[in-house]
Amino acid sequence: MQDIINKAHVLIEALPYIKKFHKKITVIKYGGSILGDEKIRLGVLEDIVFLSYMGLRPVLVHGGGPNISEKMKSSGKKTDFVDGMRVTDAETLKIVEEELVSLNRKIVEEIEKLGGKVKSLNGKDNDLIQAQKKKSKIDLGLVGEVVRVDTSFILKELEHEAIAVICPMGKGRDGLVYNINADEVASNVSGALSAEKLVLLTNVKGIMRNSEDPNSFIAALTEEEVGGLIRDKVIQEGMIPKVKACILALDKGVKKTHIIDARIPHALLLEIFTDEGIGTEIVK
Repeated sequence: MQDIINKAHVLIEALPYIKKFHKKITVIKYGGSILGDEKIRLGVLEDIVFLSYMGLRPVLVHGGGPNISEKMKSSGKKTDFVDGMRVTDAETLKIVEEELVSLNRKIVEEIEKLGGKVKSLNGKDNDLIQAQKKKSKIDLGLVGEVVRVDTSFILKELEHEAIAVICPMGKGRDGLVYNINADEVASNVSGALSAEKLVLLTNVKGIMRNSEDPNSFIAALTEEEVGGLIRDKVIQEGMIPKVKACILALDKGVKKTHIIDARIPHALLLEIFTDEGIGTEIVK
């Protein structure tokens, strides 16, 4: 009986959040090694379908770095990175697009199997993600940055209660297709949609003051505090692009951003529908 009562308490705790976020847009970025783990992936997609049935409007932007690197390796092609960005020539771009489209198709099929209504969108099509060549100290080739997001196609799907699944590519006025970092795409998409939340799924708990000390987890930060932690080298390496994506989203009008560990079962639901949450929340 107590287990049943506890479950009822969980539902009651979630109720104000379900009401608050009804018909509000949440952009979720999902990539890296956790995208390749079938058990984790299906758990995340189940949460996203649940959000949709609860009346929220989830948008999923996915990456695919490990899949691309593995395909490059099996093709005998060397992968070069500069500041975490993959140098992309025409041959590499072909592999990037093939792997991203394949992943997109798999995600869409799995959401459908879970009973979700879903629509695949490729950022390079219909001027969805308008891009330009990314400026860098070293020529990155066909790596782009977001210039503008045409939200009309996304909003159309959300109005029909479909989950939009976006492939992070873009097209420039020069007619060229560009490979774009998925964190950057998610940040810009969330800003263009005036989303309630941007959630970045990772394979770490969130932001820690000391990576060796599990008790040093930071549950909430402001933009200013994030800047100080970067200067003090508390936030470093792979976490820096993620917090910068959060800050960009906040600057574009997104209300709250979150960095959460996708390995925790139902982490998305725990972050959105409970008082304490589960990851690091970054606000203005």
